[in-house]
Amino acid sequence: MNSENNLEIIPFTIEEKDAIKTLNLEWLNKYFKVEPNDEIVLSNPKAEIIDKGGFIFYAKYKNQIIGTVSLLKVTNDCFELSKMAITEKIHGLGIGKKLIEYCLTYAKENNISKLILYSNRRLIPAIHLYKKYGFEEIELEHGIYERADIKMQKIIF
Repeated sequence: MNSENNLEIIPFTIEEKDAIKTLNLEWLNKYFKVEPNDEIVLSNPKAEIIDKGGFIFYAKYKNQIIGTVSLLKVTNDCFELSKMAITEKIHGLGIGKKLIEYCLTYAKENNISKLILYSNRRLIPAIHLYKKYGFEEIELEHGIYERADIKMQKIIF
């Protein structure tokens, strides 16, 4: 598979609104549990992310949505990198890397000066990927996500 030539990163569309929920539920059920706020956001991505000033992107390969990532608006110049999930059957092919690179470029081009994210130290490959792209650990406030035991940020400019 040559993902470089066949992978597209596309914006959220109503026609593909269920993909964010399907992909994230697959991931959450495997590693953690679906928290009440997850259910709310994933069931209503347009109202909970897009309409609140955020963005949702999909990784599309051979006409199938295989991954997703969101930028949740925190302030006008700070967004949370969130709801990133790649289907289990496609792991290990660099899709997460492409989604992060896309978000970093998007942030730069749209005057977003800082990205934050919440994760779990158990997700060693994910933490490694975030560090590779310059995310640094910062103090974690409690109560955002039950599963989160690390918060990271990247200053874009």
